[in-house]
Amino acid sequence: MPKDKASYAVLTVEKALDLLDLLAGEPADATIPFFADQLGISRNKTFRLLATLEKRGLVDREEWSGSYRLGISAVELAQRFLMGASLIRYAHPVMARLARTHDEAVYMTVLRGDEVLFLDMVDCDRQVKAAPLVGRRFPFFTNASGKAIKALEARELWGQPGKRRNIKAFPDVAELEKELIAIREKGVAIDIEGLGEGIISVAVAVRDYAGKVIGALTMLGPSFRMVASRLENEIIPSLVEGAEMLSIKFGYARV
Repeated sequence: MPKDKASYAVLTVEKALDLLDLLAGEPADATIPFFADQLGISRNKTFRLLATLEKRGLVDREEWSGSYRLGISAVELAQRFLMGASLIRYAHPVMARLARTHDEAVYMTVLRGDEVLFLDMVDCDRQVKAAPLVGRRFPFFTNASGKAIKALEARELWGQPGKRRNIKAFPDVAELEKELIAIREKGVAIDIEGLGEGIISVAVAVRDYAGKVIGALTMLGPSFRMVASRLENEIIPSLVEGAEMLSIKFGYARV
């Protein structure tokens, strides 16, 4: 390939990666004019770039609005990458054991800004269960994972205050802080219906060698199965044990 064509091809790949990075931030105006302005290229080139990515399933276009979002192929590609990462590699066997023991869905989650990202899952065999959440993000205060992690983090409650204005069901700050203190003391977070009607999530934080919280083991299921006695006597002890085992794999030693 001639040098000028090779340089053009590299530039096109760079712009495609920049575009995907912009989409990952879930911009409010994910349209061709927005991307053209952000990437510094013409609208025609932006359209062709998006059309190519759409053909490969990396982006999807909403017909009614003309807006774009990440496609399923992008999520699948990210998931394959994450499966090779150390967190997923270490966590998956622990998750599988918990799922087999309790026959409920188990997730590994991490905090990204003020949102929880559901990285990996081992599902249960039950007929009644929640829809898979892998790859999805939720405000940290809507689920046990986010609360379990935030309760142990040595930083302000909201790392990005500007996002608060975009959240309709924003919680009472004083009540949330009280809840996080209780979670910190107990070491376990329980959330009721934050992820959907009738859904209960339970989570325990995982730490690394420096004591830093790197994620949370989370189990969720319908409220008619996740009753108080089962949570206290079966699920919580297992999650605590699993989180401790996983933390040890990352070099954490309780003092």
